[in-house]
Amino acid sequence: MNELMAVRSLTTLPVVTLGGDVVAHVKDTVFDASATRITGFTLTGRTLLSGPVPQDLPWPAVHCLGHHAVMVRGREALIDVPLSVARRDALRGRLLGAQVVTDAGDTVGTVLDVLVEGGTSGRLVAFRLAAHRELVHGSRHRRHRVYVPRGEALSASGRTLVVPAHATAYVTDDLPGFTARAGARHDRGRGVLP
Repeated sequence: MNELMAVRSLTTLPVVTLGGDVVAHVKDTVFDASATRITGFTLTGRTLLSGPVPQDLPWPAVHCLGHHAVMVRGREALIDVPLSVARRDALRGRLLGAQVVTDAGDTVGTVLDVLVEGGTSGRLVAFRLAAHRELVHGSRHRRHRVYVPRGEALSASGRTLVVPAHATAYVTDDLPGFTARAGARHDRGRGVLP
């Protein structure tokens, strides 16, 4: 299993060619409609202050996603896209702040971040939530931040995500523990959930 990365940490990563040239920086991460994987990135200029550029980076053109850079073979990996299309796609693919509801109708929290596999995968693995008290029992005054696996089925519509109710059985507030659990399930060939 590739190392897990938080989508918030991808913003401002440099896009670097295998020749060592920085050609842009990541502005937004775009997911497919069912929120299963990264489909690409909207970009900002070569310096962080240069603003949006009329180009996107589609996921198939990514050589490797790492903690410090998005690697591409060359500048030709960037595709020309009208800014209006890039902005619309970025908004449609945005998951941060979405309300999370189970398929049983229970609201369980709000998405704070999304975990994806790095390397060549780009697969969405889990959500970091600001959990409701019903999901994590404890002090009413303490805010709970937990990780919930994506699960086998999910729908994303507007600002709401629907996850399988059984996914809440795998909730943890410990990222290393979640990563180890996800890795063990992945190694057994079952993915993150049974």
